[in-house]
Amino acid sequence: MASLYPLRLERKLDRRLWGGQRLAAWLHLPQPWPVDLAESWQIYAENRVSNGPLAGRTLAEISQEFGPALLGQRSLPRYGHDFPLLAKFLDANDKLSIQVHPDDAYAHTVEAHTGFHGKTEAWYILAAAPGAQVIYGLNRVSSREEFAAAVADGALESLLNYVPVQAGDVLFVPAGTLHAIDAGIMLFEIQQKSDLTYRVYDYNRRDSAGALRQLHLHKALQVIDYTPPGQGAIPPLALGPGHDLLVACPYFALERLRVDFGELSQAAAAQTWRTAPGTFEIWTLIEGAAALAGETLRPGDSLLLPASLGDYEISPDRATTLLRCTVPDLAAGLLPALQAAGHSPAAIARTVMAS
Repeated sequence: MASLYPLRLERKLDRRLWGGQRLAAWLHLPQPWPVDLAESWQIYAENRVSNGPLAGRTLAEISQEFGPALLGQRSLPRYGHDFPLLAKFLDANDKLSIQVHPDDAYAHTVEAHTGFHGKTEAWYILAAAPGAQVIYGLNRVSSREEFAAAVADGALESLLNYVPVQAGDVLFVPAGTLHAIDAGIMLFEIQQKSDLTYRVYDYNRRDSAGALRQLHLHKALQVIDYTPPGQGAIPPLALGPGHDLLVACPYFALERLRVDFGELSQAAAAQTWRTAPGTFEIWTLIEGAAALAGETLRPGDSLLLPASLGDYEISPDRATTLLRCTVPDLAAGLLPALQAAGHSPAAIARTVMAS
């Protein structure tokens, strides 16, 4: 059996009618790119490894073979040896459909034939045009019957909660939250590994064959949370110098590491980190440049670190921002760390979601 090491994966590039050219440029793809890109799936089970002895094999295959040495222990009770998360970039050159995702319970019963789990996700806004906003849940308590009537009467907009966004904002989108992304927004998304999406409204757009895109109102009505979300953008919580927790839930934690060189030399800016045996780590560089665990990263690059890796070094060569995704231990790991950092229970509750 080959040994594990930091894994680079081939991206899965996705063309959709609302995509544009900005993502291709940001990912350093040849310009002009021949098609409009909507998404880049950075770390996903079906992506193939592009570096080292495991090159050519899918992440799914490697997850099955190495199990907890790659994945850690925390995701095993829920996912077994399946890789549990999907990390991606998304560029909305046009509005996305108004949609909702089911939770695990619904996915495991009604959608059991798909093999998918539910879909809870979080967004880190990378860029937003002036005035850009997202649809984020409902603006008041509603009901299935009232919502269905509003859709039928063309009055859905009266129930929607609009949230302005700007670069650096973070939103947590639990399963059941009606949502849509406005034109002019590019973001990083971490989510459960699921592709279950129920469209409620799609602006009467047609696909490449000229047909109206399919809606899934019946299923959507069964899974929508008809209560308004408690907050919009989530305030970060400092874990250390330049190191913030952006959001956490039982499925994933999203952190940000910012290194502002200032008077530091490159050697002084280097940091030593260590993987925990409980979880793999997904690192994505969104600004600057750095060597991470021996791999050179530039904006748009992602790297998967096995849980068994141990010590590794992050060495930026300029002002740099990275995002880290893990499967957290909320009770025994993250919450005590936040309490030790001096954060109040109220502040923690705004950033750490119990479900």
